[in-house]
This record gives sequence, structure tokens and C-alpha cells, in this order.
Amino acid sequence: MSGLVNVLVIVAVIAFVVVRQCSAQQISGDRRWWVLPGVLLVMALREPGLVDPRHEALSVAILGAELAVGLVTGAGWAWTARLWRAEDGTLWSKGTKATVYVWTGGLILRAALYGLAVVLGIHQGGPALMMALAVTLLVRSAVLARRAAEISQSYRVPADRAPADRVPFRPARKDRV
Repeated sequence: MSGLVNVLVIVAVIAFVVVRQCSAQQISGDRRWWVLPGVLLVMALREPGLVDPRHEALSVAILGAELAVGLVTGAGWAWTARLWRAEDGTLWSKGTKATVYVWTGGLILRAALYGLAVVLGIHQGGPALMMALAVTLLVRSAVLARRAAEISQSYRVPADRAPADRVPFRPARKDRV
């Protein structure tokens, strides 16, 4: 795949994710939260240039740091999202101001790593950025799914009520971040 296509895919995914994060989104119970990050990861691994062949050790170190930043950013992003249960029992999520700070911090750290790579003469291509984005989204989705599962465990339906009359025994509280 060409570099231009990689850049377009990365920009499209980031735009899609940021738009979804800035608005309230219902959390569904499907288990496909790993599909988009998985596709990005496969695309990154298939592309040549993930590691600079002239500076393999330093390139792997920079890539490892990039993945660590992605891991921390994804976890921070998920932990700063606000989760709540609506009146009808559905679970919702929305990013907070802290989420914006996490994103900004992650972008600054990634830019610093890219700058360090440039100073050291290491080529950082689209596959490295795509892999870091995949790790960020994968960790974010996994932590958010775990948080949603914990909230859903506190939601039970009384045995004498029909499924259409779902009322929680105790309402799940809104997370404060």
C-alpha cells in the first residue's frame, strides 16, 4: 500500500474516533470492539518499513516507546471517559476534559518520539504510527469494555418483571473524572 493511502487511513480513523469520542455513544454488548484495531494492526504488520533496516536496534527502541505511549494513552483515554446508565437501562459513554488532556499528552509524546527519531536519523514510516494507533484503540476499547461490564453487573432485573420493564435494583452512579 502506498504512503498516501496509509496517511489517509490513519487520518480517517483518527477523525472517526475523535468525532465518536466527543459525542455520547451508546455502548452495545457486542464483542467486536477489537475489529478496527485488529485491522489496523494487520495493515501495519503487512507493510514494509516498520523498522528502519539501517538502525534496527534504535528503531525497535523508538517503536517500543511509541507502543508504550499508545498503551498508556489508550488506558488513560478509557479511564477518563464518563460512563452512565440511561433511564431505559442502556449504557452510554462520553469523553471528558481529562480525555482531551490525555489525547493531547499522547500526541505531544508521539511528536517528541518522532522528533527524536529524526534527530537520530531513524526513518519512522506510516506502519509504526498505524501500529501505535492500533494499540491505543485496542487498549482503550478493552478497558472501556471492562468498565462497562463492571457497571452492567450492578444492573439486575427482578424476576417478577418482564424484560420490557427493566428497572435496575440500584441505579449505577455516574463516573466522576
